[in-house]
Amino acid sequence: MDGRALHVKQVAIGAAYGGGGLGLLSAAFYGLLLGQATLARRAIQPLEVGPPPADGRYGAADGIPVRLALLGDSSMVGYGVGTVAETPGALFGTGLARLSDRPVDVVSAAEIGARSCDLAAQVDAVLPGRPELALIFIGGNDVTHKTRPAIAVAQLRSAVRRLVDAGAEVVVGTCPDLGTIRPIPQPLRFIVRRWSRDLAAAQTVATVEAGGRTVSLGDLLGAEFAAHPVEMFSPDRFHPSAAGYGRAVDAMLPSAAAALGLGPDAAVEPRRGEGVRSLVDAAVAAAEAAGTEVAPAEVGGRERGPWGRWVELRHRIRLFGGAPTVGSAPSAV
Repeated sequence: MDGRALHVKQVAIGAAYGGGGLGLLSAAFYGLLLGQATLARRAIQPLEVGPPPADGRYGAADGIPVRLALLGDSSMVGYGVGTVAETPGALFGTGLARLSDRPVDVVSAAEIGARSCDLAAQVDAVLPGRPELALIFIGGNDVTHKTRPAIAVAQLRSAVRRLVDAGAEVVVGTCPDLGTIRPIPQPLRFIVRRWSRDLAAAQTVATVEAGGRTVSLGDLLGAEFAAHPVEMFSPDRFHPSAAGYGRAVDAMLPSAAAALGLGPDAAVEPRRGEGVRSLVDAAVAAAEAAGTEVAPAEVGGRERGPWGRWVELRHRIRLFGGAPTVGSAPSAV
């Protein structure tokens, strides 16, 4: 294991099990980062209006609706888009309606600016609706507010456990790589990239231990943002555009469907790095490869082996053959 992977592994273990942090920086270097953070915030222009709410029923099929709850921050709200059809809530609702051949009732408690500390109140808001599936995007604001991973992942683990105990399947889109955001200068961009991936690895450990599964977002949009910044960014140059949110939904939708027993499936392909691993090893691998699912597994009827919890690592997005949701979601009815 190389030094980078070993570091991520140590952070994942320490943060998820009660220790760990972002490390100590010299006073001078920390001062430089604070100054760069101030400049970055000035470069990111706030949008005039937020996105329309995505709550509602999606799909025209008959049957008992799938109850879908959305939690998290602006990446789940869809900050930066202009219509309901472009929001992650509408994209998830429409995609799951198509796969399940059932209507999908979407209830969103996600909020712009939310951190992991806000998840408890969001869980309180959605539990009365008895969701079958809960999807969470969280972590970016924990990084920008320098929340210690031990605190953030404990709050996430508690939220996932409460949802699972209430009967919901839970899928968490882990912290995106904020190092792809161009208004953030170097060396701050390098630091937030490391913090983002460390937190994502720790989130995976915490989520799976609590009974959920994760999908890594990582630098999913990094190359596309660099090549097509106008198309992939909203006007504030920080949040994704409708196309950017669509890519994140495309990465997570196959795992959301799988959690409900829906969608195409295929044999695990070891040549793609898929298969059963220990949880921490899978968390390390997932943090470095966007679109990777980590879900609980058993080996010989046992959940745990000599290196801890068994999990299965998959790249489910390949089974859908591209982008099933972008630009295709109708408004809620």
